[in-house]
Amino acid sequence: MDIFIEYGYLGLFISAFLAATILPLSSELVLTALVLNGLPPLTLVLIATLGNVLGSLTNYGLGYWASKTVIQSWLRMSEYEFVRAEERFKKYGIIALLFAWVPIIGDPLTVMAGILRIRLLWFLLLVTTGKFLRYYILATLIIQ
Repeated sequence: MDIFIEYGYLGLFISAFLAATILPLSSELVLTALVLNGLPPLTLVLIATLGNVLGSLTNYGLGYWASKTVIQSWLRMSEYEFVRAEERFKKYGIIALLFAWVPIIGDPLTVMAGILRIRLLWFLLLVTTGKFLRYYILATLIIQ
């Protein structure tokens, strides 16, 4: 994590981008450290949101263009788990994308949105809203 913190804004962007993929990273720790180091919270929130949304957009693209077999292998999902994830997504609808920031479920949600060909505009609006609010609330709690 220290290397991301050392690179400031760029480190936050990279950590947020990678955290939105299946890599086990925490952009929240980087954001927290940078806020505590005195960098402007709103700027950090916007940079983290942009990086995280672009990472989720990468997942969406993989879901949209990759084969089901590749996706199941990448997410380490059995056929049964894959079908259940698809059913859950369909049950809750696109509003579930507001929770794309939640660990463990967020990455499969964004991949499934690509598989199901969710309209890109709705994907971006919902994912961006959820991710922005998460970072904004975190930054607000840190500066209080």
